Amino acid sequence: MIQIIASDMDGTLLNDHMVISKRNADAIKAAQKAGVHFVVSSGRGYTEIKPLIEEAGITCPMITLNGAQVFDEKGNLLSSAAINDTLASNILYLLKKKGLYFEIVTSAGIYSDSKTNRIENFAELLTKVSPETPYKLAVSMAAARFELMNVNYTDDYLKIIEDPSLKVYKFVTFSNEGPKKLDPIREELKQFASLVVTSSSSSNIEINHVNAQKGAALQAFADLMNVPMDNVMAIGDNNNDMSMLKVAGVSYAMGNAITEVKQTAKRLTKNNTEDGVGIAIEEVLKEK
Repeated sequence: MIQIIASDMDGTLLNDHMVISKRNADAIKAAQKAGVHFVVSSGRGYTEIKPLIEEAGITCPMITLNGAQVFDEKGNLLSSAAINDTLASNILYLLKKKGLYFEIVTSAGIYSDSKTNRIENFAELLTKVSPETPYKLAVSMAAARFELMNVNYTDDYLKIIEDPSLKVYKFVTFSNEGPKKLDPIREELKQFASLVVTSSSSSNIEINHVNAQKGAALQAFADLMNVPMDNVMAIGDNNNDMSMLKVAGVSYAMGNAITEVKQTAKRLTKNNTEDGVGIAIEEVLKEK
């Protein structure tokens, strides 16, 4: 009997318009009504996730930043795994040397050093997941969505890292050239044993503390709820979902998932553009 359902967001719970569909939202609410704990498990930060789930009328706990911060449904912080300042400075130097645009996620939210780059990156992501969307429209959609999010802008990332009042939880860097540009950086980062490097799409890499992984966070949440992992379900599509798909008793890969995810998950659902999450939840609710 499923007691906890954890779902990734990008490429999973969110459709090609970057919103939660009605069928997905209705299935989540039906699960909650049936006494199942629904948890969002995302590489996104709290301030990015909250407006998206609120828009769909959902309140739930959140595993954020790939597990670097875990919040209860009231927004109270349950656990965190930060990157220390020395290591953060090393990552900063490496990414700057490569000339890539990147963002830093902290205890005070997301920091960017270029509003233009941030909007362009998001617009390019939109046109990839929804090729029929014209680029100009994608840019205006990206700009509108960022109005909902608490994004901070800085002209010096080093000041952020050295600020004693802030904790650094994640770096995310982007390239339209995808693995060709990003894989060498992934290799270089292997020198730091206390880091884990994952991806939520082919055009980014996400850098976290090694203790910040979705699987470990989901296991800890289940332990807190006294729920055995056999009664936990996880749904995902990409590399950063692998750890939670491996620990969950029931695991679903999205129809649009990468091959490795499809090989790891025990079940397959429809694409994120076809209410795949809602369909998977409806399936397990019928099995109760």
